Order: sequence, then structure tokens, then C-alpha cells
Amino acid sequence: MYAAGTFGVFFVLLALIVFWAISVYNRLVRQRALKDEGWSGIDVQLKRRHDVVGNLVNAVKGFMQHEKSILEEVTRQRSMSREASGAAAVGLAETGLSQAVGRLFAVMENYPTLKANENVLQLQAALADLEDEIQKARRYYNATVRDLNVSIQSFPSNIIAQRFGFQKADFFELTTVQERDVPTVAL
Repeated sequence: MYAAGTFGVFFVLLALIVFWAISVYNRLVRQRALKDEGWSGIDVQLKRRHDVVGNLVNAVKGFMQHEKSILEEVTRQRSMSREASGAAAVGLAETGLSQAVGRLFAVMENYPTLKANENVLQLQAALADLEDEIQKARRYYNATVRDLNVSIQSFPSNIIAQRFGFQKADFFELTTVQERDVPTVAL
């Protein structure tokens, strides 16, 4: 009789541990899926940004014949951004692109015809809007990364995370405060 009661208690405890492990595993899977969804949102906005930057370079190319080096720099940074993978590498590449676009905007101020060009003005406005969308996507992604990383590092869920190979994720960050700001041009 006593052995049957002990076996029953043992079975109930084992069942509770199994249900707990399953729920922790499912939470980690859900958090990883949300992180991937967040990265997808950033990726979409960055692709849109790359397209707008390419269109901007094409729009100003005819006006800025003597500024070939800055246009080549923007194009090179854009290519590097497209080829980067992983949150840290993409963040670094996007910082370089933002700096190059900022230099392009500074040089554009020397060309009065560009300041009045409707197409260029629309592309600048589109780029500013995209920067806002990228920041929204970045905040969402970083929140999901934070939640996942906390779960992976917290006891006792870290046991399940380690057992099933869950890895910490990198945050998507730009390097400095100045690089986070949208470049502005006095028109």
C-alpha cells in the first residue's frame, strides 16, 4: 500500500515536470518565432530603404557629375548592406550606409537645382518615412530578442534552452546616436 502511494506521488511529480518542460519548450519556440518575425519586418524595411537610396542616387547622378566619389560610396555602402547577414553585421553595414547618405545630403546642399527637384524631394521624404518604419521594426525586434534572451538565460528555463540548442540572439543596433538620426537637409 505504501509503495503504491509513493509510486503515485512519483508519477504525479514526473508528469508535472514533463508538462513544465513542454510548456517552457513551447514558450521558447514561440519567442524564437516572434524574433524571426521581427527580423523579417526589419528586413522588409531595409530592402525598401535600399531601393529608395538607389533611386535617389539615380535621380541626383545627372546633377552631380563632379561628385562621382560620393555617389560611388553610397552605392558601395548600399551593396555592403544588402550582403550583410545577422543583426550585428547588418547594423554595422546600415550605419555605414546612413553615414554615406548623410554625406550625400550635405553635398546636395551645394546644388540649388536639386533642392527644387520634386523627384528628389519625394525621395528624401520617402527615406525619412522609411527611417521611422525601420526604428519601429527595430524596437519590436529588440523587444522580442530581449524576451528570448532572458528566457534562455533564466533558471530553470535555461536547462531546457540548453538541452534543445536555443541560442541567444543579437540586438539590432546602430553605432552612435548621431547615426540613429535621420539626416536632414535645409531646403
